[in-house]
Amino acid sequence: MPKKLPPHYAIPKSEGNAPVQAWIDLLPDWQSDRARHIDAIVTREVPNVQKAVKWHGAWYGIPNKGWILAMASFKAHLKLAFFDGALLKPTPPVPLAAKGQAAFDIREPDKLNEKEFSDWIKQASKLPGWGKV
Repeated sequence: MPKKLPPHYAIPKSEGNAPVQAWIDLLPDWQSDRARHIDAIVTREVPNVQKAVKWHGAWYGIPNKGWILAMASFKAHLKLAFFDGALLKPTPPVPLAAKGQAAFDIREPDKLNEKEFSDWIKQASKLPGWGKV
């Protein structure tokens, strides 16, 4: 029997706010509320942010620069990966295998440090990012 994919996998790769909101709406339980809050912070801190759904996650980038953040949903947590995360101060706690990336995870009982996250977003928006937006 084939493995059943999570509902948010139903959103195809696409650009813009609407697909990201649809992806967030399909997240399970508490993750949807947290992802909506994270999306609102990114939108507030980077008013010209470009949004997309890529590889079953929400991506955030700076037009004519690069992607700065990807948010992915896993069974027990959300992962927020900064493409230039190793350059952020303080550096997010989870180094990733991809060169220069760092991330942090949010689980249901965790409280988001909004001040630190906002500061990371502001810093990341000034860095080159990854790829082309």
